[in-house]
Amino acid sequence: MISIKTSPNADSRTATEKVSLNILLLNSQQHIEDVKHAMDWMADFLKQQSECHDWTKIRYIEEFHHDVKQSQDGFQGDFKQEHWYKDLHLQERHHLNDKVPDDVNLFDVLERVADCVMAGMARSGSVYEEAISPEMLVKAYCNTIELLKTEVKVIIEGK
Repeated sequence: MISIKTSPNADSRTATEKVSLNILLLNSQQHIEDVKHAMDWMADFLKQQSECHDWTKIRYIEEFHHDVKQSQDGFQGDFKQEHWYKDLHLQERHHLNDKVPDDVNLFDVLERVADCVMAGMARSGSVYEEAISPEMLVKAYCNTIELLKTEVKVIIEGK
């Protein structure tokens, strides 16, 4: 939980009184610290998400191996329609071109970026061209705001 104090006088749109230089400075410093705490929370959230990346490759390694081996043995079907990918791997949130979670967020987008670049560069030396929809990015942005709001507790001084 991120605890912050109210600071309405840090902005001319919300100021409740004519603000002195000192109050403006104190409220601005407080705001900078609040943003730092939010970004620290974001970094921790992203770190936790990175530690779970591609967990289905490990947990279901036998099914994954079966489907990869089948492809290497001449299977002509669509790998993405096979059991491991369709039923297991798509449980992971970062496959945004195949399945977008209702609560998609910018952390999912960043994981997708990291996944595409690391996989492409390590496997073939290049990154596949792909795009995600502007609508999905807007949804991820809005959902990330809602996610962060659930982590914030505003403390009203004197109460």
